Amino acid sequence: MHSLEALRENFLAYMQSQAFCKEPRNLYEPNNYFLQIGGKRLRPVLLLMATDLFDGNVQAALPAALAIEYFHNFSLIHDDVMDGAPLRRNFQTIHEKYNLNTAILSGDVLLVKAYEYLSKVDDQYFRKVFEVYSKTAVEVCEGQQYDIDFETQVEVTHAAYLEMIRLKTAVLLAASMKIGAILGGAGEKDADLLYVYAENLGVAFQIQDDILDAFGDESLVGKQPGGDIIQNKKTLLLIEALLRSEAEDDRRLTEIIQAPVTDKAAKVAAVLDIFETYNIRTFALQMRDSYVEKAMSALQQLSCAEEGKEALRQLVNHLVVREF
Repeated sequence: MHSLEALRENFLAYMQSQAFCKEPRNLYEPNNYFLQIGGKRLRPVLLLMATDLFDGNVQAALPAALAIEYFHNFSLIHDDVMDGAPLRRNFQTIHEKYNLNTAILSGDVLLVKAYEYLSKVDDQYFRKVFEVYSKTAVEVCEGQQYDIDFETQVEVTHAAYLEMIRLKTAVLLAASMKIGAILGGAGEKDADLLYVYAENLGVAFQIQDDILDAFGDESLVGKQPGGDIIQNKKTLLLIEALLRSEAEDDRRLTEIIQAPVTDKAAKVAAVLDIFETYNIRTFALQMRDSYVEKAMSALQQLSCAEEGKEALRQLVNHLVVREF
């Protein structure tokens, strides 16, 4: 099997070879800019990894991998517009560097190009791949809408939050691996199992990201903790803390959320103190681990070689079991 780093380098070389060199320049150049500002390229690498697991042709899977990466970046460009975000990975977002209309159009053409590259897959696999891809594209949009709705929704349940992150984050990871498995010639059962593995891994990954945002060490996670707390984002941690504190008739958390922010550091410290009071970190870790267990259960049922299964286990450690 190829290493993840080798697959990433292979994909990056292919993506660079497909850089946009067309007119109108003001439509395509923003996408070249956005695609080159970094990122782990996790989704296309997972697609190639899944193809490799079943001894498929990794080179032939590169167009599908690029389609996935194009779709992911299309969604990020539009997310940035909706959020009014000035930066992405410490670089200006497209709507800030260029303008709003350019960001919308560049995102749109990237989505169309994603379908163009998807059409390059072998005819024998195209229908199955197209169905998985299109279903996933709709689900990602649904997840984004739920996330927007939560901003003004007074109460959000655990189930609603978990469904939102499944749609917004996990299904694209899962689709990447299922498409890769299909292109590798895997049977329907193995392709479905790999989807279940990656879907649960994606949910665990997002829960871990929420945990790190609250409790992570800045030097290890690469950003200042507490961003979700400052924005009153309805993460799994905040939802559970509200439930537990309200059960104890403790109104501190509600008051903090409703009050205007005058001191960000003080707000983060006060909320973390409440999180500690109600053992929120332990709760979140248990929820994360329950999804890791589901991913591992699906992994065990795969019929690929043991070397491949071990690579998938290491992927869990790399993505989810991250340091604080």
